[in-house]
Formats: sequence, C-alpha cells, structure tokens
Amino acid sequence: MNSNSKLALVMKSGRVVLGYKSTLKTLRNGKAKLILIAGNTPPLRKSELEYYAMLSKAPVHHFTGNNIELGTACGKLFRVGVMAITDAGDSDILSDQQA
Repeated sequence: MNSNSKLALVMKSGRVVLGYKSTLKTLRNGKAKLILIAGNTPPLRKSELEYYAMLSKAPVHHFTGNNIELGTACGKLFRVGVMAITDAGDSDILSDQQA
C-alpha cells in the first residue's frame, strides 16, 4: 500500500488539518500526530514547521511531490502545501513513519 492510498484513507476515516496557519495552531496545541510538507514549500516556512514539530515531538514527513500533487493525493482540487494528521482513522500511516 503506497503513501498516496494511505493518505486517501486518512482523509476518509481520520482527521486532518490542511494549511500552514492551521497546522501551526495544531502543533502549538500538541494535537498533531504527523506533519506532511510538500516538496516545494519555501525553506523558511519549512524550517519553522520543523521547529514547531520538534517542540511538540511530532514526526515530519517530506512529501516527494509538490503542493499540487499533495492536494491531489488528499483528494482535493486545490493545492496543499502543509498538512497535519491529528487522527489516522483506519490508516496505518503513523506506524509507517516511526519505522
């Protein structure tokens, strides 16, 4: 099972937060279980997210595609630069990240 289909399952059965500001808010609240950052996210924004993720001990996954591809993988018709998974639902995407 590839990461795109796991992401689709999270979107269907779990809880996610899309967007930079919402993801930062989720990180500050300590509710984020995993952070996904698109490949073409600006370096300053990326390092800020990594810093907050380190503080809240949330793992960060750098998505190989750009923000258009991350949006498509989420089943959205818009670009997604950053997303936080707060509840994986039926997907095992979180256990894959720890390995």
